[in-house]
Amino acid sequence: RREAIDTVLQKQELRARKLTDFVKAEATALGFDLCRITSPDAIPLAPDRLREFLDSGFHGTMGWMAETQERRASPKTLWGDVRSIVMFGLNYGPDEDPRDILEKPDKAAISVYARNRDYHDVIKGRLKEIATRFAARAGEDVKVFVDTAPVMEKPLAAAAGLGWQGKHTNLVSRSFGSWLFLGSMFTTAELCLDEAERDHCGSCRACLDACPTNAFPAPYKLDARRCISYLTIEHRGPIPHEFRPMIGNRIYGCDDCLAACPWNKFAASASEMKLQAREDLKEPSIDFLLGLDDAAFRTFFSGSPVKRIGRNRFIRNVLIAAGNSKDQRLVEQCKRLASDVSPEVRGMAVWALSQLMDSHSFHAYAAAHTAEDDSDVQEEWRIAGA
Repeated sequence: RREAIDTVLQKQELRARKLTDFVKAEATALGFDLCRITSPDAIPLAPDRLREFLDSGFHGTMGWMAETQERRASPKTLWGDVRSIVMFGLNYGPDEDPRDILEKPDKAAISVYARNRDYHDVIKGRLKEIATRFAARAGEDVKVFVDTAPVMEKPLAAAAGLGWQGKHTNLVSRSFGSWLFLGSMFTTAELCLDEAERDHCGSCRACLDACPTNAFPAPYKLDARRCISYLTIEHRGPIPHEFRPMIGNRIYGCDDCLAACPWNKFAASASEMKLQAREDLKEPSIDFLLGLDDAAFRTFFSGSPVKRIGRNRFIRNVLIAAGNSKDQRLVEQCKRLASDVSPEVRGMAVWALSQLMDSHSFHAYAAAHTAEDDSDVQEEWRIAGA
């Protein structure tokens, strides 16, 4: 009887090893730089950390995080039958320091991850290919996720050994620094598990010190309400006045904490299938972007993650960059946008004009401006004219 049990266990182990080798080979073939495996029980501390984050209000207006808290807390809450979780990493490290553009106030800085096709679509397409082949080989159920589902990808990636969560709360890899897209495949198959990666941050504070808005109340803690990525992407309505000068020319996201990570020196060894940035998204001019109406915005950012925030929120961000540029050649563009149909745009145009025009000219312009019925825009006029 004992020999029979040992034989069954050996067959199960052999099957797990073959399926593990298969999924990792598929990942490599489809261009993923990392593929490692963990269990659904590997992140026991994550629920309490998530609860602390939410209780502190650090999620800002991202109400969906609170709404999905229970499902997000544990992979088995999301899918009770899952036995193994395969985590995938795709390097998207830039060929240059993305902070260089911050010294060009007439240009707009778009976060590295958003300079090409929406990575959700790219990675999910590859994961579906792998999942289809794996399910056919294993005869097991699978589900794939890329960021949009309530999956705690970064803790799971750390548990699988892709890297560790750095002091900026993002995943850091010894092979690819802070530049990894993540995706996951949940399966009912038993696979061979990889070891977690330990924290290699040590005493380094580079990412914390790089943040323009002091969005890290402590190492490993992020207050999204102060984060430029949150403010320019997730936050709706007027951006608080205190953060506008700090945003500079960052119109979509912020790479400062990622770019400051010393482990990025290893990220240059990119795969051939790495997403390459569109040339026209590397350093677009603020003047050009201010001229985009809704149709032109949708066309220009077709297939890009930038498109999901919509033209009005995007132009709001570009107007902040315009105001920070101090380039008076943008005044006429901003005046036109001060009469835009969107109050979100009008309000930020008022602020931009207050930064670009001298006090006398601005007050003369304000006196001649037509009446405003939106309370937020009225407040912008009041503050700008004070």
